[in-house]
Amino acid sequence: MRHQLVVTGAAILLAGCAGTEPEVMIPLVETPPVYATDLPPSGIERDWWLGYEDPVLDTLIRQGLAANLDIDAASDRLGSAAALLRAERSDLVPSADGATEAGVSLASDSEVTATAGLFGLFNPDINGRLAAEVRAAAADYAEAEYLLADQRRIVAAAIASQYIEYRRTGAQLELLEQSTDLQEQTLRIVKLRFEAGLAANLDVRRAAADLAQTRARRGLIEIARNEAQNALAVLLAEPPGAFSVPGAGEADIPDYRLGPPAGVPADLLRRRTDILAAEARLAQAAATIGIERADLRPSLTIPGTLGIGDGTLGGLFGDFLIGIGAALDLPLFDGGRRRAEVSAAEFEAEATLAEYNAVFLNALGEVENALVAIEAYRQRSDALSEAIEESETALSQSNALYREGLASLFDVLDAQRQLIASRQSLIDSEAALAEAYTAFHVGVGSH
Repeated sequence: MRHQLVVTGAAILLAGCAGTEPEVMIPLVETPPVYATDLPPSGIERDWWLGYEDPVLDTLIRQGLAANLDIDAASDRLGSAAALLRAERSDLVPSADGATEAGVSLASDSEVTATAGLFGLFNPDINGRLAAEVRAAAADYAEAEYLLADQRRIVAAAIASQYIEYRRTGAQLELLEQSTDLQEQTLRIVKLRFEAGLAANLDVRRAAADLAQTRARRGLIEIARNEAQNALAVLLAEPPGAFSVPGAGEADIPDYRLGPPAGVPADLLRRRTDILAAEARLAQAAATIGIERADLRPSLTIPGTLGIGDGTLGGLFGDFLIGIGAALDLPLFDGGRRRAEVSAAEFEAEATLAEYNAVFLNALGEVENALVAIEAYRQRSDALSEAIEESETALSQSNALYREGLASLFDVLDAQRQLIASRQSLIDSEAALAEAYTAFHVGVGSH
């Protein structure tokens, strides 16, 4: 049995008042009842990064959520959407404007004239257009609110990702130091054997070449480390170059210690803010249909005036003139323009629905990929740990045999390369596992 994702109100928000919006059920994309890969043990949901139990990462993310410029921009857009919603709601109540007029006649009996008045207007909204415009503005506001939350989700994930990369390069630099020390020891042994006539100059060259190759990697690692630090600076709205990561000496890869929240895919993904924003766009598209359909119906406006004065300065407060009327607009013939605009809005709503389902499927794919990656990198890290143990033993044995003249330098250098490569692969695997946990939590919208 497969589950269907249920949108707010159990149906598409393409249903409204005054008969102006379509009543259509969403043909929603189906979701599996469970993920393809088993979930790790359930853990925290909000502030998911606390599962790494890394106070530096926690500090960086909290600083980023408070200072990030993209979040600031999304917050300002939310304020704009709120103001526009208030503006649309104001159209539902009567409006009034005041005006005054004064002048001087240039005739022989010149006199000063003055009038004042109030002008009012009320639209009873008999065709539902104003209400649909309010619903559209409310949907825009909801989308802006979700996009703000989504920007926070994106920023938190980006900070975690760059921090993991920063720590990965730190671990690589530490491994580089260890590898350099190991190869320097080997080079010293080879030189002593060469000086004693027990080894060829070729062996010295080979050992020196391996050492130089290892040292040559430092520059590339430092470039990646600097790029990660500068990326963190930008995310925290700090000037790159002047920013330094707290606890820069830490070289361990963050280890996620808690699993993701439990639940079926539809339940978890419904909390993703980009999906909720897409749902709000559906509501806005439905309201737009209502706006266009309202133009097919009559509209009513009720203007009113209150005039004061008889045209002379002395009579400014002497006479009052009150007028009220009504104007009924009946759509008769426009060459099919209104119908075409309704049709365009309906096609746009269908396109928005397709985009909604695409966002949902992409989110499901991201989460499934993250789950597979979590399991794969766990197994890979376990295998690499075993490989490191075996390589350390092999290197120790080859060194002992080389000193006794029972093994060649090639055997020693090969064992060294295998050990260094396995340690490097383990660092990369642990970093990729940490990234996969980040991708899963961000994917299910737990923030």
